[in-house]
Amino acid sequence: MPDLHFRQISIFGVGLLGGSLGLAVRRAGLADSVVGVGHRESTLLAAKDCGAIDRYTLSPAEGAAGADLLALATPVGLFGELLRAAAPALSPGCLITDVGSTKRAVLEAVAPLVPAGCRFVGSHPLAGSEARGIGAAHDNLYAGALVIITPTPQSDEATLARTEQFWQALGSRTRRLDAATHDRLLAQTSHLPHLIAAALVESLSPEAAPLVARGFLDTTRIASGDPAMWQDIFLTNRDELLAALDRFQAVLAEMKSALSAADSAAIRKLLDQAKQSRDGLLM
Repeated sequence: MPDLHFRQISIFGVGLLGGSLGLAVRRAGLADSVVGVGHRESTLLAAKDCGAIDRYTLSPAEGAAGADLLALATPVGLFGELLRAAAPALSPGCLITDVGSTKRAVLEAVAPLVPAGCRFVGSHPLAGSEARGIGAAHDNLYAGALVIITPTPQSDEATLARTEQFWQALGSRTRRLDAATHDRLLAQTSHLPHLIAAALVESLSPEAAPLVARGFLDTTRIASGDPAMWQDIFLTNRDELLAALDRFQAVLAEMKSALSAADSAAIRKLLDQAKQSRDGLLM
């Protein structure tokens, strides 16, 4: 891997993902300085105290000044507003990326705001957890994680390679996917599971709640994720999430039909298929 070093990396949003990014960058020695940008000074101060950033500011423009890498790590609905405020202060040559879970809406919001001489490449690290905030950040969150790299129509090979090298330097694996394919597939593997987990929790009766055990808690763990972040994800990938939900409801209807008919053979077949498919994901 070619030598990779940045004078200044500015991270907009220093919660779990952004804070972990700062910690990983500083551990790997990839930057002379890491600047945190946010809207709550208490969070930024906590990020500085734990070593995720070197300094912080509440001003997007001030945080962007001098950056040769800017990472957007807030809920995706804020990306456009933040980059609009930061853009006038960006220096030519700055690489802009993000950690957002949807990509078509991100490209639509961000691409028109990228200043001349700067480049944007979308990133989505398949990392994180239901935990939230800088207190949950750690420096190996991205180690071994798959990071989806999303080119734009303006992306050149050198910029794509530099983005990939950045994540690889943090211990991640990378794969390129166009924005539409990313959103279609992640609706099935990430966004739908969160919706279903939330629905399971909401369908639990008060009478049954005291009997909740490991199985229910494991199945619904992700429902504890940041509601603001997931609201943005659901809305910015609404069409693909609805398509995934239709597919899920068709499978659910098949299971309901077998159960209604007390068809033991059909029930067993569905359960066998599910077990084989789930076991295959672990290989």
